Amino acid sequence: MKISSRGRYALRMMIEIARHYPGKWVSLKDVSESQKISVKYLEQIVTNLTKSGLLLSSRGPLGGYMLSKPPEQYSVGEILRVIEGDLVPVACMENGINRCENRSNCPTIHFWEGLYDVINRYVDSVTLKDLSDVNRTGGCEYYI
Repeated sequence: MKISSRGRYALRMMIEIARHYPGKWVSLKDVSESQKISVKYLEQIVTNLTKSGLLLSSRGPLGGYMLSKPPEQYSVGEILRVIEGDLVPVACMENGINRCENRSNCPTIHFWEGLYDVINRYVDSVTLKDLSDVNRTGGCEYYI
């Protein structure tokens, strides 16, 4: 499993918007300048985040984007799944159904299922607030 640039940039964007929580609309231009990500790229990402309900949007000169809930209620996993899809480590586990014809005889399936479980538990244990606090304080430690 490899997190794409879209996934990494989505997290950075959400952290930037979380810094302004509650109540301030944040423009893509402001996110772009702060995070050094092009507005065009952010436009592609923000569509999925808004459609999924993770962000609210407002048009106009004072508009922009805002979190739809407090930062501590977002998990990193929730955000990454919107952008990346399921975080499975191997293709045969995609969509929650193992379609491999060797599944019953596969010597590695339990390893992949265990890895998938560890990945999900970890990304779901870290919140957007945790990450925005790291940016403010300079560091935190996370353990699996």
